[in-house]
Formats: sequence, C-alpha cells, structure tokens
Amino acid sequence: MLRRDFLKISALSAAGTMIPSGIATAAAKTTKASANGAIRLGFIGLGQQAMYLLSSFMKMDDVQVVAGCDVYDIKRDRFVQRVSEYYQGKGVKKFVPAMYEDYQDLLARTDIDAVVIAVPDHQHAVIAIAACKAGKDVYLEKPMTLTIYEGQQLCKAVRKYNRILQVGSQQRSSSEFLHTATMAREGELGKIQKIEVCLPRWDGKPFPVKCPVPKQAVPAGLNWDKWLGPLQENDYVYYYPDIDPLLDEKGRENCWGAWRWYQQTGGGYMTDWGAHMFDIAQWCVGKDLTGPVDIIPPGYSYYKNLTYRYDNGIIVEETAFDDKGSGVKVYGEKGWIAVHRGILYASEPKFDMKVDNNDVPFEARAGHHRIFIDSVKSRIDPNVPVEVGHSSCTMCNVGIIAGELGRPLVWNPIVQKFMDDDEANARKHYQYRTGYEHLLDV
Repeated sequence: MLRRDFLKISALSAAGTMIPSGIATAAAKTTKASANGAIRLGFIGLGQQAMYLLSSFMKMDDVQVVAGCDVYDIKRDRFVQRVSEYYQGKGVKKFVPAMYEDYQDLLARTDIDAVVIAVPDHQHAVIAIAACKAGKDVYLEKPMTLTIYEGQQLCKAVRKYNRILQVGSQQRSSSEFLHTATMAREGELGKIQKIEVCLPRWDGKPFPVKCPVPKQAVPAGLNWDKWLGPLQENDYVYYYPDIDPLLDEKGRENCWGAWRWYQQTGGGYMTDWGAHMFDIAQWCVGKDLTGPVDIIPPGYSYYKNLTYRYDNGIIVEETAFDDKGSGVKVYGEKGWIAVHRGILYASEPKFDMKVDNNDVPFEARAGHHRIFIDSVKSRIDPNVPVEVGHSSCTMCNVGIIAGELGRPLVWNPIVQKFMDDDEANARKHYQYRTGYEHLLDV
C-alpha cells in the first residue's frame, strides 16, 4: 500500500467509509439488498467475539441483523435479547431476530445477503463454504481455517461462487498497523532485514497443547454433536467448562473459548495471536499472497525461536511477547518500527506516529467491518480477501507442523506443499468424522 492510499483510507475511515484494496477483482455483477437498501446479516456463532461484531454491525444504518444461529441455547437467548433491545430502542416495535440451531437452516433463507461467522475454528471452513454455495457473502473470523487444505478449498469456493469474503484480521484497518506497513513497503526503513513477531506462550512455546481438562458431562442446552462438527469424537474429551463457559449475570463469558489453545480444536497462540501478527509481518514485506520457503522449529541447532526464511532472505522470528503485549517489530537498514494494538514506537521520530486510541474495544471498532459492507455493495474484494487470509493462516500452520515434527521444513508457497516430505504434507489436514467428508467439496 502506497502512502497516498494510506492517507486516503485514513481520511475515509474517519468519515465511516473505507475504500477496498486495489489488489482484488470484481466478484459479482449485482448486489442484493432490502427494499431500503440495507444489507441483511445473519450471525453464525454467538459467543463473545460475535457480541463485539454485533455491536459494530448493528449500529450501521445500512445493515439489518435479522437472524442468528448457535448450538448453545443460552447464547441464542442472549442474542435475541441484545438485538431486540437495540432495534426496539430505535423505534422498531416488537423486533425479534429469527433463531436457529443448525446453520444450514439460516443459510436456506433467501432474504439474507451475508453472514458473520464466529464459530470455533474447526468449523470455519465447512460453514463458510456452505455459505458460498448458498449465495451468501461472508465475514469470517480469523484464523480463516483450521488446516491448510481447508483454506485451499475455501479459496476455490469463494471464487467459484463469486462471493465477497472478508477475514476478520482487523489490524489491517487500524492506523498504527497501516502506518507500519506503509513505512516498510515504501522503503522508508531501507531494505528490510528481519521481523520479530511477539506472541504469548504456553510453557515457553506458542504451539497448541494437549487439553488438561478431564471429560465432563455436556451441559443442558448445548448440542454437543453439532459443536463437534467434523471432529473425531473418539479423539476428544466431552466438554470443558471453559470452552463455552456459562454466561454471568450480564451475559458475558467468564473467559474466551479455551478450545483455541488445545491440539484437538485449535492452533494455540500460533493461530490465535499469530494469525494477526504474522499477517502484519507478511504484509510489511509484500509476501501476504505467498509465504516463507524455510521453517526452522525452536530448539533446532542454534535456533532459539521458531524462524521463517523467505526467498529474498528476509527472516521472520517468533519471540516471546513483552509488557506491551503481542506485536511486530520490523528491522530495516535505516531503522526499526515496533507496533502493538494502540502502541507504536520507532528508532527515530521520523518513523513514528501518534496513535489515537478511544474507549471502543479493539474488537468492536467498525472500520474493518465497514469495509466488508462496502465490499458487499461494490462487489470488489475487501482489504483482507480469502487468498490473503489463507496465506497468513498457512504461515501459522506450517510453523505448527515444524514444531510438531521438530525439524526444519521446506515449503513451496506457489504449489502449497512441503518439498519431498510426505510426513509433513500428511499434516495439511485431518480425517473428518463419517458424514462430514463431503463438506469441503467445491
């Protein structure tokens, strides 16, 4: 992104409108809309992240939230209450969103233009592909998919069915990250030599861990079979209290889904925070549509940390996060920039910028979501289209695979396979349980 594009987007963001990225192609010739021109949204997955997204989308004058879906009844009840109270407060009498337990029932509605998908990671791909087949545009939470193969299939589906898909990598629409990428890509830092990606860690590493919670009874109101989806139940424990914790008296989760940390259901900090920070690292060096070629796991030879190498020699190294939290530090010949959410500092004042923070939670800031709605209307890809989301997610996953195998891997980002390595390639996906195998067919 050139400086002029950054300035244009920054100005339009303040006005509540964003221009989609110029890298994308037209998706479809027409845009469906309600009689008053509003885009009608359905929400699939109604946990804590969905509540942030809801608070953002619902406030847009050209958006109508008409339906929701979740496999847990208390989350459906909370969604109905929040949506109904909001619209009734706006003068829409007795408005009640339609509610579903099965996402296919929501997708079957012909009056829904787009869906917001915020389910656990292992169902991102199957639901997003189903949405594409149903003619719905998609706002999909990161990481885009759980496996590399799922990402490949979702890319095919988005293009085959001419859909708009925006990945929820909202840092790309935040001024401090835009500034960092602009400085790096325009050469202000000189030739980029190295990028450090700072992530949280579990037992000294960012990789997923085995679930430490014993098997428990399924709580009333949770459809466990639908929660599992394609996962093999015999490889999994029944229910963790902190997977989908009971809501407190104000309708809030006691913690965000801990399924993110566990090998059976998530990618640990690699895909939780890594999907954000590795995404920025690749963006800064123009590799967000390709990827690294060498991956060296931590502890191998003299490599202390997980290390990636690109075909141009640039190194990306995962490091432990500091007191400022997860972030990215870009080193060039002329200096460096470090960026975290709401924080930016640099080796010299000329690389710095003032970060304007506000009281709106980062997850609920509307800029990134506004881009999606504008893209649905214009039929031009948003700033994080499916291929970019797949590339960033793949970077996380090849790092996890190297960590699991404990040895260096050679990755070809063009053909998307490990070179001469059947063992590593076998980990690009897992066996879905019976009845779910066909859901990735495009």
